[in-house]
Amino acid sequence: MTGSTRGPNDPRRRERILDAALDVIAEHGAIKVTFRRIAEAADVPLGSLTYYFDDMQHLLTDAFTRLAETVSTRYGALLDAARTRQEAEEAVVEIICGKVWGTDRNLLLSYELYAFATRNPEVRAVMRSWMRASRDSLARHFDPLTARALDALVEGFSIHNSVDPRPTDREEVAAVVRAVVDRHH
Repeated sequence: MTGSTRGPNDPRRRERILDAALDVIAEHGAIKVTFRRIAEAADVPLGSLTYYFDDMQHLLTDAFTRLAETVSTRYGALLDAARTRQEAEEAVVEIICGKVWGTDRNLLLSYELYAFATRNPEVRAVMRSWMRASRDSLARHFDPLTARALDALVEGFSIHNSVDPRPTDREEVAAVVRAVVDRHH
């Protein structure tokens, strides 16, 4: 590690550490994250991590919170922009088929978040908050049961399409979204 030429008052250091933590999680998995790997990826002294984070649980919780907020903001913005039910349906299709996740890395990180959350109550709270935000965005346009079904559809299609050799295309996704919405109205 080169140490860091950035001074101790670096205002972006904490965010850089969190971004580096997400990079390390994406590369090695949450189970193999260490303070040393994160410090090297962030190009900060190892002691910087303990200055900002009491322990690894705190660091991972904050890193996963950062991921959830990033994706949730994109998700919510698409639904907020919708003015009609049809536009809301189109927004759901865009969330599934477009780049709401931003990158395949973020989708991979969401898998890590799910897996890590099953064993870590603090991180489970992050996951629940993300789900609540997604459903709240959907509930602006759809009844609660439809919002819940569409949220599960978004997650399911995103996961399946990331590994399927023949991902469900946009037209097929739109047909399924329409069927879910029509079924509940």
